Parts: sequence; C-alpha cells; structure tokens
Amino acid sequence: MGRARIFDVAAAAGVSVTTVSLVLNNAESRISEETRQRVRDAAEAVGYSASAVARGLRTQRTRIVGLISDQIATTPFAGRMLAGAQDAARESGHMVMLVDTGGETSIETEAVRAMTAQQVDGLLYAAMWHRGATPPAGLPKGTVFLDCYPIGGGFPSVVPDDWAGGQAAVRELLAAGHRRIAYLDTSDREPIASRLRHDGYLHALGEAGIEPDPALHVHGETSAQGGRAAADELLDLPEDRRPTAIFCFNDRMAIGVYTAAHHRGLEIPRDLSVVGYDDQQLVAAELDPPLTTIALPHYEMGRWAMEVALGVRAEGDEDASHRMECPVIRRSSVGPPPAHVGKQNRRRASHVTEGPRGAAPDRVTDVGVGHQE
Repeated sequence: MGRARIFDVAAAAGVSVTTVSLVLNNAESRISEETRQRVRDAAEAVGYSASAVARGLRTQRTRIVGLISDQIATTPFAGRMLAGAQDAARESGHMVMLVDTGGETSIETEAVRAMTAQQVDGLLYAAMWHRGATPPAGLPKGTVFLDCYPIGGGFPSVVPDDWAGGQAAVRELLAAGHRRIAYLDTSDREPIASRLRHDGYLHALGEAGIEPDPALHVHGETSAQGGRAAADELLDLPEDRRPTAIFCFNDRMAIGVYTAAHHRGLEIPRDLSVVGYDDQQLVAAELDPPLTTIALPHYEMGRWAMEVALGVRAEGDEDASHRMECPVIRRSSVGPPPAHVGKQNRRRASHVTEGPRGAAPDRVTDVGVGHQE
C-alpha cells in the first residue's frame, strides 16, 4: 500500500481537499469543530502525515536538524555526542536526521545538498576525534562543528580542552606525590589532541618545578598492544630513571600498561600509578583496579552544539571555538609512589646533604619524594 495522500483523507472524511488542508494546517476558517475532528480522525485512520518539506515551505520550520558525521554513529565511545545532540533536539521539539559519511568527501557534499533541500532547521558537522576539518561545499551559514573546528573559520565549533585535560592528569599524579611521571603518547602525529595533551603534561611538570625527562615521553599505537610495548620500554629503564606513574594518551593504551605491569609482578597502584584518557565505556571502569581517567565530554559537546544550532544557546562570534572541560574521573589506579622510591630518594639526599656519619635524621627526611630527583 502506498503512502496516504491528502485526497485519501478528504474521501474518508467526506469533505473537500481544501477543507482537509485548512484543518490540518490549523488555518483560520469557519469550519465547525465537529468537521475538524472528523478530518483529524480520518487522517489518523488512513495514516496520513503532512510532508515536512511542504510544511516547511509554509512555516519556514521543518522541526528537523541535520547531523553529518564521519564515523560517530558507528563508534561506540563517540556515540555519546549523538545522544547529547538528540536529547537537546528532542527538548526543542526537533528530530535529528543523521548521515554517517565514513569520511568520504563525495558523500559529505551530497549529504549537505540533501539536507539543505529538506530545509532542516539547523545543521551539525561532527568528527569522531578532535581535528581540523575542511567545510564541505555548500555548507550553510550557522552550521555548528562538533568535536572539530573549521579550517579557515567561518562557523562556530566546540572541541574538548585537551591542553587542560593533559594538565589535569599530571596534577592528579603530582597531588599523589609522584615526580617521575611518564607520558605514553600516540605514534600517529596527526591528532591535535596528541600535541595539546603533551603540552598540558609539560606545563603541569613546569608548574611543579620538574625538568621533563625525554626518556619518559614514549610513543606507541593507540591500542592495548601499543600501550604494552611503550610501557615495557619505560619499565626497562634503570631503577633510578623508571617512572612511578604513567599518563596514557587513551584508555586502550592504559590496558597495555596494566598488562605490562602485571607480567612484571607489579601491582597497580601500589607499585605503579596509571591515568588514562577518554573514560571509554566498558574499559576504564572495568579494569582491575578501575582506571582513573580524563573524560572526553562527548555528551555535553553534543548538547552544546545542538543548542547553538537551534538558537537555544548564543554562540557569540560566528567563528568562535568553544573549549569544553575534560574532567578527572577518579577511581582506584592512582596512589602514592612506592615506598622503596622514597627510601632511595632519602638515601640519595642523605649522601648529598649529611655531614659526619650519624647526623640528625631530620635533615634527611626534609628532602623526600615531594622534591625533584
């Protein structure tokens, strides 16, 4: 059976097509309430719904928002962006029309064309990971970029504050007493997040008066296997240069750190503290012990972008980029440095600062793990 038409409603209600149009469009007329109800009942009975495009031509509002993405609809940990956008749209009486392009430029261009033809009330352009994106041809003014920023500007955007997130991770470890903190970075130099998180790492160390050790910045694939290989490189360092804590580019690399530590008989966090990044579902909270990590605010970014696209939230300048906080999610993978590190530091400090054998011990304990090696 084909789609019900307005003629079918008119036939079922025993009225003219004009009457049906006036009733369903809530137009001012002298049509009685009894006839109006008969038309509404007939429309429901035959399964008629007005064309969104036709309704948009009349009201200039289709109640539909378009969302074009590269892969977020098929990536579980990025799907929270879609959930946030959908919730904000629903609260404003809108539905989301999603096109997942797989990053194909030709599909992006066709998606933009189709959505503008549908006269969507707003449009989001989303990426799976923080990056710069070239706006597709024909992208309408007012489109909001989600988890990416437009190369060349011209559109509002929202991205995670990865620089502050890197700082937050290191500060968490510093607060626990660590001084030798490693950063497991991605071997892929393209992600902007890699540079920003590393810059945040360096800034936090500098705030604490710690000179960065290049040996503690290692690269690997953003996977459990890559994390294990990078962690092995760090744990193979001489004892006095080995890290007591590791900050990982993402939670999957942290899985590899756990594996490397366990294979050496090390216990987390007694012997080694670990902080991840992403707060990836079914990873961070399920590790043993559960992983302290930095959360990517996917849901909040999705809401923000949708609210800006619909005019619920003022975005400021048309090409303003909003950086959203990446909060620390505290679990059980961070503790104080291992006791033997403190003893080693005290022995080293004692060798440097003590006078004659048997000098007062309080001169030694003044320089413990809270000071730079």
